[in-house]
Amino acid sequence: MANLLTAVRLALSIPVTLGFAYSEFLSGWVVLLLILIACLTDFLDGKVARAKNTASARGQLFDHSTDFIFVTSGLAGCAFSGLINPYLPVLILIAFSQYVIDSYYLYKQKELRMSFLGRWNGILYFGPLLFLAFSAIKLGKDFEEFMGLAGSIFAWILTGSTLLSIIDRGLAPLHDSE
Repeated sequence: MANLLTAVRLALSIPVTLGFAYSEFLSGWVVLLLILIACLTDFLDGKVARAKNTASARGQLFDHSTDFIFVTSGLAGCAFSGLINPYLPVLILIAFSQYVIDSYYLYKQKELRMSFLGRWNGILYFGPLLFLAFSAIKLGKDFEEFMGLAGSIFAWILTGSTLLSIIDRGLAPLHDSE
């Protein structure tokens, strides 16, 4: 059941990405609804896995990989349409690759090894998507502009924190060897 919830989120990445990249593809309300469903499945999949005693390293990898695909593709759609800076999706790709490579190859762990900043970034990457979806639901010009600006600023903040996370993770082996 938990993997089904995760798979739903994975499937939603395509329409959400296209909805941001091409505003005529889906209405703002539909994009917002799909993002809210994705957030709900992300919240519930781990809880369901633990409650049913089916949590596993593979399930964690599927969940985190799906989060990565969902937010990176959605943010790439936003960047494509000029809603956010183009650097954030690229940095997320680098950070996630580093996360997986570090966890499995450098630290030789069977589960992903999260950093404090990386964990919070992973959660907060949904933020710009939510702000920008709200900006597309046509609740008035001021609301649209405020939400669009908030999404753009939030994306810049996450660009900085993702860069810091990449640097922190890159320096971690130096600290671990001391």
